[in-house]
Parts: sequence; structure tokens; C-alpha cells
Amino acid sequence: MTAKLILVRHGETEGNVAKILDTKLPGLPLTERGAAQAKAFGSGLHTPPQALLHSQALRARQTAGYIEAATGVIAIPRDHVHEVQVGDLDGSNSQEAHDRFQAVYRLWHEGRLNERIDGGESGQDVLDRFVPAVTGIRAEFLDGSDSGDVLVVTHGAAMRLVGRYLAGVAPPFTTNNHLDNTETIELVPLPDGGWECVRWGHFTPPFGVQAEAGADDPMG
Repeated sequence: MTAKLILVRHGETEGNVAKILDTKLPGLPLTERGAAQAKAFGSGLHTPPQALLHSQALRARQTAGYIEAATGVIAIPRDHVHEVQVGDLDGSNSQEAHDRFQAVYRLWHEGRLNERIDGGESGQDVLDRFVPAVTGIRAEFLDGSDSGDVLVVTHGAAMRLVGRYLAGVAPPFTTNNHLDNTETIELVPLPDGGWECVRWGHFTPPFGVQAEAGADDPMG
């Protein structure tokens, strides 16, 4: 079987519980529940990955550490795969702040990538740093290799945006179907250089579920 790039959302954090928009590095740590989620994810892997990478955020490093302990695969930090930076909204847990972020985030999925929160990134900024990182991971580990999957422990909003554009998964599926902690987006490299999404959280293709936007944490 073709090796996959598996983007893994980190375990639950103190910020997730408090509904804080926590995006600046290094960010808040995992909760006890988040640590348990990471341990369960690692122990649930049928085959160890060929590589285990993680963003520079504390929560991603901690999650990857538990996966490392379960699999024996050394966790390696990777630049540029951190969460969307929300600028002036960072540290806020108000409904107004969440609504503002969600409004801009939906516009990105609809193609308006130059929109941004004051002091934060645009959607294009996120793709301009994250997609080259994915391209580098593909060249290093996946192209011409059958050595196993590559795991990247990353963040909910960023990985959903990247999955939307790399694999052509369309809104409103991408904006309404949030990812729970330690859920994955799984991408298969195609011969033409593109990607096919074969899993988005607990969904598999075709991605036609018109779920209503939930109250669960949209990012992190």
C-alpha cells in the first residue's frame, strides 16, 4: 500500500478546555486527558510510522512524545507546521472572538485567502509556510518509498485549511467538520504530484456530509 502523510491534531490542552484562542508559540500544555489521548493514539497504531514529526508548539511536542514512547520512533520538530496565528484575538475566549475568527476562516475555505485578523496571518500566509513544509516532507520520506506512513503532529485549523487546498476537499464539509483532539487528515501522494484525502476525522470519501457547524473547538 502507498505510504500516507498523516496530519494528527494534538491532544487536548488547557486552552481547548477554556476555549482560548491559543496560537502563539510555544502555547499551553496538554491536560491529563490530552496526555491520555496521545498515549492511546500511539498504542493504537498497527504499524510504527517511518517518521514522526511535530510542530514547535508545546502541545504538539508533548503529543509526539507520547507517540514516540508507544512506537519507539523518535519525534523530530518541524518548522512551519504550527497553528494559524490569530493576531489580536490570541488569548481570547470570548464568543465574539471565536465568531470573528470563524468568519475569516470560512472565507479562506471559500477562496478569499487574503483576508486576515488584525495582527495575524492571512490564509495565504498559512499555505505559503505550511505547503512547502509538506512538499519537503514528501520529497524526504514519501516519494519513491514504501517504508511506511509519516505522522505530523499539528493543529486543527491549519491542517483543515491545508487538507482543503492540497486535496481539493470542498466547503462546507471542510468548515463544518471540525477535528477532535488526535483525529487525523490522511493524504496519499499521487503520481502527478497532487494528493488524495482518504480520511478526514472519522469520515472517508466521498466527503459530502453537510454537517452543521458544531460547538467543538475549531482550532488549536
